[in-house]
Amino acid sequence: MCKIETDTTVIDYGVLLKKGEAVVQQVAMPEELNDEEVLIKQDACNICTTDYGQWLGLREHQGYPMAGGHESSGTIVQVGKDVKEFKVGDRVSFAYSYCGRCKNCKVGRTDNCTERKNIQVMEGIKGFFGFAAYAVRKTEFLVKTNKDLDPSFAAFIEPLATVVSAQSNITIELGKTVLVVGAGTMGILNALVARLSGARVIISELMENKIEKAKAYGFEVIDAGKEDVKEKLNELTDGEMADVVILGVGAKQAAKQSFELVRQLDGEILFFSAGYPAPEIPMSPNELHYRRLKLIGAFEAYMENFYTAADILSHKLIDVTPLIEKVFDLKDIQEAFEYASQPGRYRVSVKL
Repeated sequence: MCKIETDTTVIDYGVLLKKGEAVVQQVAMPEELNDEEVLIKQDACNICTTDYGQWLGLREHQGYPMAGGHESSGTIVQVGKDVKEFKVGDRVSFAYSYCGRCKNCKVGRTDNCTERKNIQVMEGIKGFFGFAAYAVRKTEFLVKTNKDLDPSFAAFIEPLATVVSAQSNITIELGKTVLVVGAGTMGILNALVARLSGARVIISELMENKIEKAKAYGFEVIDAGKEDVKEKLNELTDGEMADVVILGVGAKQAAKQSFELVRQLDGEILFFSAGYPAPEIPMSPNELHYRRLKLIGAFEAYMENFYTAADILSHKLIDVTPLIEKVFDLKDIQEAFEYASQPGRYRVSVKL
């Protein structure tokens, strides 16, 4: 172990105290680093749907107080004596924790770790502590990014990794037609990754600002508020419909209609987004049987996906600049949550 050397004895961090209340508190700076740990000056943390969902009172399963924030990035300012892969000055983003010992970890599926402990507890407060000015992290949960990458953009590694993971389970390749339902942050990320794979990507969306965002990215867009999505998709694909439908929203109607938007035989539907309250869909086993449909769920990512996401962002294979809608300082975290929770918003970033 080594003594932590900083010019501060406390760490400012954002925490949800209850529904609708985000505040900045302080916790004591740890005194020592373990040999395999690093001290990170966290630079930015983006407000995820899970974060503002709890702020709105829709996802309160984590309880209060909750020091959330898992879409974050920072710069290493001190390393433990056994750290080899990282050095002071490296920009890093954070992956999910894993034990490295269980069977799932040993075969590379760190997302299925049976001993994962993402939640930290400091002075009685639990959370990921993404909205904290400093963090002590184990190196196995870190991935490097280009030092020139804006911290708010580097914070996209976690959501992008989930997209990479999800699309590894479906057939997206050159010449395939993919319909992404929803042009929010995760819908756009799914569309960008699918386009990287050589697919023709069409997006359907209701909200005007999101339609304009999708068009600005160069995607074909179906205005679901003015056009019948099924009819328009039928027209655009000469009756073949989509090889793959990706649900970037958790709405019941979207999930239900997806069965009409995917090709008649051998189509695939990716249920990427959860909905709160949870939507229910009528599904006939016979329809699955005769149409040979594949329904795929998507949740989280494993380390390989995080490295892929880091490469995509570091090499600027996609541009996430338009997905940052507004930036707030940590002291204004309540205002940041208020803004992020408004319908139609893209990512809001909190600079630390």
